[in-house]
Amino acid sequence: MLKEKIEQDFKVAFKEKRVAELSTLKMLKAALQNKEKEKQYQEGKKGGDPKIAVLGDDEIINVVGAEIKKLRDSIALFEKGSRSDLAGKAQQEISVLLRYLPEQMDEVEVKKLVEDAIKESGAASVKDMSKAMAILMPKIKGKADAGLASQLVKEALE
Repeated sequence: MLKEKIEQDFKVAFKEKRVAELSTLKMLKAALQNKEKEKQYQEGKKGGDPKIAVLGDDEIINVVGAEIKKLRDSIALFEKGSRSDLAGKAQQEISVLLRYLPEQMDEVEVKKLVEDAIKESGAASVKDMSKAMAILMPKIKGKADAGLASQLVKEALE
């Protein structure tokens, strides 16, 4: 399971005193813990057992993806503010987090899936973009950047 891999990597980074990696893994563990608490709360509201909330691999991948998205947004802001030191640090954190995602698709693979989704949905203009995205997103979830996919769909429909 993915959570055990994260825990094991955390222990190794701690023992080997890899400070940057350890910091990133602490951040990830905190994000996972927050997601577990949120899930626990939701289960309690639904009348389920609120004591047990375990995240599955898909949920962990979603959390990792969300953290990477936050870091990419931060990089854009850091570069805009001429803070290349912070942008570099955020890029290092992304490289650590990418280990916990499935193998990432390159732009060519995403373009092919975009074309297929547009054909399948019958989307003809940017107004129909949501139809194509609804078909595309399950296919790329965790494997490609949703922002890139959205941009490619928009370009293809313009």
